[in-house]
Amino acid sequence: MKISQLRITLEKKVLVDISLEIQSSLALIGQSGSGKSLTIKALLGMLPSNMKRELKLQNRFELRRGESLSFVPQNPFTALSPLTKIKKQFFCDKERVLELFDEVGLDYALLERFAPELSGGQLQRVIIAMALEHHPKIILLDEPTTALDPETKVVIIELLKKLQKKENFLMLFVTHDIASAKDLCEDVAVIKDGRIVESGKMTELLKNPKEEYTKTLIEANFANRNFRE
Repeated sequence: MKISQLRITLEKKVLVDISLEIQSSLALIGQSGSGKSLTIKALLGMLPSNMKRELKLQNRFELRRGESLSFVPQNPFTALSPLTKIKKQFFCDKERVLELFDEVGLDYALLERFAPELSGGQLQRVIIAMALEHHPKIILLDEPTTALDPETKVVIIELLKKLQKKENFLMLFVTHDIASAKDLCEDVAVIKDGRIVESGKMTELLKNPKEEYTKTLIEANFANRNFRE
């Protein structure tokens, strides 16, 4: 999927003006306020009414949420209704729900429980299962590991890699957590003040960043980890 232009404006001010190509898995990384969240909201059609979106795609499918496009939000603890059983929060038939639970490694018994009764890792697996309900072409992931402990992060990243191979969807992983993005995504784009300042293959960019901004992001993320491994 190629986004030849995504432009977001507020009155006459340009907030985001970027181009992206998602060949398999792309990480969009940047500091808070860089334009990551606006990009996600624009692709989902969820911008505030006072903002204007211009979107040009070179694509084999249209971006339709719930059909070709799915979304995994940042916080699994607030993404589900606490008063409704898990099984009632799916929109596909029971057979597909059971199939999805098998894919994400969850026990069927959890379908009879409520969201507050599940751990963060279990909730995130439920959210991922919901994102796969209708066999999406692309999944947008908005900081999906931020609310998880380090061990659970690793499990969720490995799960996403496995599911992508099986379900054959594209991924846009929006995050400031470069360590997780490195383990999941082949390509990366660095966003600053609503512009892409650097992009390329993940491994190459991490080893040889050209922009000082990118170097600062990497150093902040990998202070205690050898990312060249």
